[in-house]
Amino acid sequence: ETDDVPVNLPALVRAQKIQKRAARVGFDWPEIAAVRDKVFEELAELEQARKDGKADEVEDEFGDLFFSCVNWARFLGLDAESTLRKATIKFESRFRALEQQIQREGLTIEQQSLESLEARWQTVKRAQKKRAPKHP
Repeated sequence: ETDDVPVNLPALVRAQKIQKRAARVGFDWPEIAAVRDKVFEELAELEQARKDGKADEVEDEFGDLFFSCVNWARFLGLDAESTLRKATIKFESRFRALEQQIQREGLTIEQQSLESLEARWQTVKRAQKKRAPKHP
């Protein structure tokens, strides 16, 4: 039962807890491939709602996509909340490095084309990956 899962939990934490509860009583995907397929199905439904210009359906489908991604994280043994937090920190670090690189050249980020920003982003990404500690 999901009634005792607090509604004031962060959304990703609550989604994962509710999914775990449902799984405990047998309402779960039989294998990870089915979970992955559901994510792609939800992505296609989101894209269709976007193409149709239906804002309320876009929000609904995006929520379904998020929920399915949380489920995929659960199947992979990941905590969705901490996984998103780490990805956000990584993005923030890379974006800060991108800004600093541009500032060192005496430029502003607003002066850069999207193509230039993407090229710089890839450079920063490669540099950070080289410096990242390797796990055994």
